[in-house]
Amino acid sequence: MNPAPLLEPGSRLEHVAAHIGHYALYLIMIITPLTGYLGTGVNTDYFFLFEIPKFADTWLFGSWVQNGLGMTFEQFEEPVDFIHKEVLGEWLVWLLILGHVLAASYHHFIKKDRTLLRMTIDRDSRGRG
Repeated sequence: MNPAPLLEPGSRLEHVAAHIGHYALYLIMIITPLTGYLGTGVNTDYFFLFEIPKFADTWLFGSWVQNGLGMTFEQFEEPVDFIHKEVLGEWLVWLLILGHVLAASYHHFIKKDRTLLRMTIDRDSRGRG
């Protein structure tokens, strides 16, 4: 709902790297809960309001995974859990966090620009004056 802030001066490579990093974060925020749901073997209670059935009990699992791929839930769960826990949970998220910390430190301590301040406290530079 808020307008995107104006870009700080920088090279094309810096701007492209920033966009790639942000899109990677968005993808992780979508893929992580999806793989978590697909790999769960139990029903999920949604804040005591209603119950979400486990993926193995859904029409989608029956038609796509069992009939389409010919896999049992246990066969399907193994690669999904690997993606969810090993790839996303243990490596990719930490690499993106580390990348953000290093990029923010680079902007603040080496380039000495306002990027870190804009992300934390300076609302005027975001057009919300």
